[in-house]
Amino acid sequence: MTRRALVLGGGGVAGVAWQTGLLAGLVEGGAGVLEADLVVGTSAGAAVAAQITSGTPLAELLGRQVNPALQTTELTSTVDPDDLMMLMLDAYDGAADALDVRRRLGAMALAAPTVPEAERRAVIAARLPSHRWPSAPELRIVAVDAETGEERVFGPGQDVGLVDAVAASCAVPGVFPPVSIGGRRYIDGGVRTTENADLAAGCDRVLVLQVIVAAGSADLDGQLAGLRERGARVTVIRPDEAAVAAIGPDLLDPAVRAAAALAGHAQGLAAARPTAEFWR
Repeated sequence: MTRRALVLGGGGVAGVAWQTGLLAGLVEGGAGVLEADLVVGTSAGAAVAAQITSGTPLAELLGRQVNPALQTTELTSTVDPDDLMMLMLDAYDGAADALDVRRRLGAMALAAPTVPEAERRAVIAARLPSHRWPSAPELRIVAVDAETGEERVFGPGQDVGLVDAVAASCAVPGVFPPVSIGGRRYIDGGVRTTENADLAAGCDRVLVLQVIVAAGSADLDGQLAGLRERGARVTVIRPDEAAVAAIGPDLLDPAVRAAAALAGHAQGLAAARPTAEFWR
């Protein structure tokens, strides 16, 4: 029996919108990607993963992105995107290894002035149509321990609420507060890797939605190679030219949601046939 995985990567509120539109277009065009056995969500992808596994129709989820009257309230980042990038890069300077980088980013996140946790949690709660873990498909939400740098993969049966798991995965260091769960503080799962596609190991088909395409980064390539070595067929969908223009330079800007979602929808319709053939 073929086991299929849908991997949804990080990318801010713009990434939530684009992925939602893309998935709506794919399904509308006949690609049954919501029939996945496993959904892996990281950061923006964690929010989308929780939304699409809630039983809410994709058309309704798309409407929540493109219709201003239905859009949920989002916090606007006060950190310049270029400054945030420099903060991220500083963590790599002199770091011993990837775990050390994550610990440094965690320390930066713990020290940063942000809105209170409760205020940020309310935003995440409003994003999710359901606050209960789905019974199917299997859902994995990725976050990182701010102190140790170790990854944490949340799922049902761990006595961790879905809202808290998604909030932790979306806790961008330096922008939003680390999330308290079980006496630990957690930050954005994208600190591990932006997609965490390696968590789909064991699946036969893996569809990855990659919002952030960073020049010179080979993280995803290495993960995909590992999946293929284990016999998986893998494909990646990235924003096309129109979607890149709609998303713009600031992934955390709520104002781009409608344009990003509509660009994603058009891209999804165009990609539906080859995606359906891959997904079989």
